[in-house]
Amino acid sequence: MNLYQLFSLSLKGRANKEALQFQDQTFTFGQLDQRSQQMALFLQQKGLVQGDRLGVYLENGVELIDLFLACVQSGIIFVPMNIMYRERELTHIIEDAAPKLLISDGPVPGGFDSLLKSELAAVYETAYAPFIPAVISGDDPAALVYTSGTTGKSKGAVLTHNNFLSNGVNLCSSWHITEADRFLLALPLFHVHALANGIHSWLISGCHMHLLPRFEYQKAQAQFETYQPTLFFGVPTIYIRLLDWDAKIAEKVGKTARLFVCGSAPLPPQVLTDFEAKFGHVILERYGMTETLMNLSNPYIGERRAGTVGFTLPGISAKIIQADGNVAPIGEEGEVYIKGPNVCAGYWNRPDATEEAFVDGYFKTGDMGECAADGYITLKGRKSDLIISGGFNIYPREIEEYLSEQAGVLEVVVVGIPHESRGEVPVAYLVTDQDYDDETVQQNCVRTFASFKIPRAYIQVDSLPRTALGKVQKHLLPKP
Repeated sequence: MNLYQLFSLSLKGRANKEALQFQDQTFTFGQLDQRSQQMALFLQQKGLVQGDRLGVYLENGVELIDLFLACVQSGIIFVPMNIMYRERELTHIIEDAAPKLLISDGPVPGGFDSLLKSELAAVYETAYAPFIPAVISGDDPAALVYTSGTTGKSKGAVLTHNNFLSNGVNLCSSWHITEADRFLLALPLFHVHALANGIHSWLISGCHMHLLPRFEYQKAQAQFETYQPTLFFGVPTIYIRLLDWDAKIAEKVGKTARLFVCGSAPLPPQVLTDFEAKFGHVILERYGMTETLMNLSNPYIGERRAGTVGFTLPGISAKIIQADGNVAPIGEEGEVYIKGPNVCAGYWNRPDATEEAFVDGYFKTGDMGECAADGYITLKGRKSDLIISGGFNIYPREIEEYLSEQAGVLEVVVVGIPHESRGEVPVAYLVTDQDYDDETVQQNCVRTFASFKIPRAYIQVDSLPRTALGKVQKHLLPKP
């Protein structure tokens, strides 16, 4: 089975049901199916054939969904591009993926030729003629999604129809997503969080979706109150902003909601606690990657344990591997390895990186974690973020979580900087408010941590540089 065949349960089986709201537009599943077929014919007329790449540099919109659906029924490989990227990042992706056609909202940084989204309006005015889907297997590539590139040039993860299919079915089953849900999606569709989780869960379940151009804090309260979603996917920065709402509004939103999910970056345990107190819901935290889609999740029914990412999703295997290659004992740290139908086919044009990423069929995530006696897995941070100071291992997340609990600390990230005798030492970058007191925080850290874990400096900044999905870009922090 391929994605279009699975999506047809909604596109054709629920053809008359209202499926999508975007700004002042509404569409049934049948209308979306027709639009996608018109788009597939258009791409065919432009000379794109099965296996070609389509580059998409677009903000959220119905046209982006139409293009994705056109690709999955024609065998064209969908290449979404981060709209925050500029010439350097885009040049690398476009040269690497070599899309036959690039579609954008406006001029593409770097001067690349593109078809403007405004020119697509004529596609929907053509007389409807059914598009005959290509013969596509589950192992064929559906999308080429580039990693965030926070530490170097991004790599293109080859995501197959089976990768997306297994991920979407898993989420609908594990999180009880059904056609009765009302799904508010404010995340960017160029990222797998919204594309692989959001769009696929919507189309597979047949629920109603309200797609937003982006998350805008000033408008969010009215959007929640008016739409009354039962389902919402967010990132930590969004949930931190929602905590600013008046308690009565939060309670009202919480009464109509069923599930709040968080991912793409670690959720501070204090945010989980505060959100439950205010909204009456325990946020469900899960763990995934561009290369693997979703791996682990706290349970829908059962304890959603603060600071953990729960258990493997159905059909997925995970193990914690230590530096010597052996499985880590319970409660001890190691690198998280993942195997399952969710794992990408490899990296585009990078056989060396693909070979390096896999061991005995398992994908090496680069994330450090530990498994508790009852199976809950806790992530400790990126392997590449590990700070080795005087021979001791320091995981920044441990310090970050503690500092985030201190008065006046709004956001925090800890990094290692070179040190003449110790190799590296930790330094904290903080976004603070008027309640922050540097001396008090320093004293609290001295009482809490071993001496080698205490930050050597507490640097206050106006904001932390982040990707569109909230991951801190540590290489862009100011030098201490």
